[in-house]
Amino acid sequence: MNGGIPIADSELDTPTIDSQYVQQHMANERTFLAWVRTGIAMVGVGFLAAGLGFNSSSYDQIAHIAAIITGVTSLVSGIAIILCSAASYHRKRKQINQQTFQASTRLIRFLTLTLLVIGLALAILLYVLLFPAP
Repeated sequence: MNGGIPIADSELDTPTIDSQYVQQHMANERTFLAWVRTGIAMVGVGFLAAGLGFNSSSYDQIAHIAAIITGVTSLVSGIAIILCSAASYHRKRKQINQQTFQASTRLIRFLTLTLLVIGLALAILLYVLLFPAP
């Protein structure tokens, strides 16, 4: 008896499709959680950049623009990464069960391009903050 509900022995012995590929499913879940952490970190970078741009004593128009670009790009990208990783998780789960798994590079390309834009905007922001115009 399990929590008051009787379970027949035959139900416990019946393997599911998921149970045949437990390690692959667990690795898929760990990958999904890593992408979620990446998305949350990107959102945090956006808030940090916005705070640096708006709370600096050497506030400049260029710093304001760089802070906005970094903040908005980080926020939107973080949310997009979390949504794309959820879709990827479900797609890979189905592919693992069907033994048709193929690695996807779209999310990697998106993240690389996004981090490039955020990095450039942060570099501009820090340059303006460290070397203010006279």
